[in-house]
Amino acid sequence: MPPTERYQPDPRHLALGEAFYDRVSPAPFPATVLRWRNDRWAARVGLDGLDEAEWIAHLARFAPLPGNIPEPLALRYHGHQFQNYNPEIGDGRGFLYAQMRDAQDGRLLDLGTKGSGQTPWSRTGDGRLTLKGGVREVLATEMLEALGVYTSKSFSLVETGEALVRNDEPSPTRSAVLVRLSHSHVRIGSFQRFLYLNEGAQIERLLAYSIETYWPQAAKAENRAVGFLGLVTDSVARMAAEWFQAGFVHGVLNTDNTTITGESFDYGPWRFLPTLDTGFTAAYFDQTGLYAFGRQPASVHWNLCRLADCLRHLAPDDALVSALTPFGEIFDAHLSRLARARLALDPDDAGSEDAPALVYRAMARTDVPFERAMFDLVGGADPARLAASPHAAIYDDPEWSDALAALRAARPHPRRDEAMAHPYFAREAPVTMLIEDVEAVWAAIAEGDDWGVFAGKIAEVEQVRGAYAPLLDSVRRDRIP
Repeated sequence: MPPTERYQPDPRHLALGEAFYDRVSPAPFPATVLRWRNDRWAARVGLDGLDEAEWIAHLARFAPLPGNIPEPLALRYHGHQFQNYNPEIGDGRGFLYAQMRDAQDGRLLDLGTKGSGQTPWSRTGDGRLTLKGGVREVLATEMLEALGVYTSKSFSLVETGEALVRNDEPSPTRSAVLVRLSHSHVRIGSFQRFLYLNEGAQIERLLAYSIETYWPQAAKAENRAVGFLGLVTDSVARMAAEWFQAGFVHGVLNTDNTTITGESFDYGPWRFLPTLDTGFTAAYFDQTGLYAFGRQPASVHWNLCRLADCLRHLAPDDALVSALTPFGEIFDAHLSRLARARLALDPDDAGSEDAPALVYRAMARTDVPFERAMFDLVGGADPARLAASPHAAIYDDPEWSDALAALRAARPHPRRDEAMAHPYFAREAPVTMLIEDVEAVWAAIAEGDDWGVFAGKIAEVEQVRGAYAPLLDSVRRDRIP
């Protein structure tokens, strides 16, 4: 059957022109076994009516969707990787496949791939994705979305029947192609490429497209480039705050992994925190801790400075600096509001602004597991709830006295009772997505092709989503413009 009436194709990226992408062909995979489809978001873009054969045809074989991009586009960009500039990158194992409108709020959304084959930017890579990598990305995005992070959505995961050789896992290993649903694939690195090539006119073209498509408010600013930078700064600062309240470490905060909409995406060596340790890193190769948990805000701010570099011929330096300067205050304000919502406190209660900072300080000093502490403290640090925790004795530590007092004095979230009535908060333990959880999911698949553990973990994440929805809906970024 065709897409439903909610399907609204809008392939706008084509209008940027050939300087921004290369037309490519998908890999001819030997097999296509559907392992995951995101029916919740398929409904938002009108693709939920596709049967399995049609889904495979469009989202694994990449037959064009009606009225959409006729050939996949491998996007061109550069980037700082671990703050070292690399002009040799671009979409090396992915492409932009389609663009369409969100039927619920009108946003332009992209379908982009990971593991869909070689492109002119593959260099020595095979253009493929391991099945384990695809499973990990589904788990990351589902958990992050449930915890209120504005993230790309894992839309489809199809196993592709190839045996891949990788240095970081037992080989040969199984292969897959992932399709992501994202708000934008325009990255800071997209601008950097044209700065490197000294093509100012193309920077202006990309800026105009980005403002018209994603940040129309910037058109009202005295200087469009400064207005745009300010809006991106606010959105990226909020992304860092969302990661913090979720206890998430991205791992590779390169400029090509930072989009102009501040949407979290591209999950490689990610981790959720075991405990609140600002020095915790996700990538084994991050030997200096550049992208450690506590350094993520500074890292994305550095990336924003690189975006400002690209706009210097369009605005005075002091105006660009002024757009970047509030980053720290913006991050703090977003984090306080997001954390209060997650703890079932009123996010608009100015009298409780300091409560999250006191909680985080106590967590860092006493090593209560991160997700366990958020689970125990939700609803205002109820004494009976704390007493039922396996860490009850730690909450009696003087290090916790200020935090507990602040939580108990704070105004409750308007929907606290509704949230606390959810069965999730009656569990003995919270749902976690620690490395051992992920490895358990993969072990069942790798050893016995058992997808039941994966399905069970996804079902648990649905409990998290349902429990936190009343608390986080008021602060969730479903629509940025």
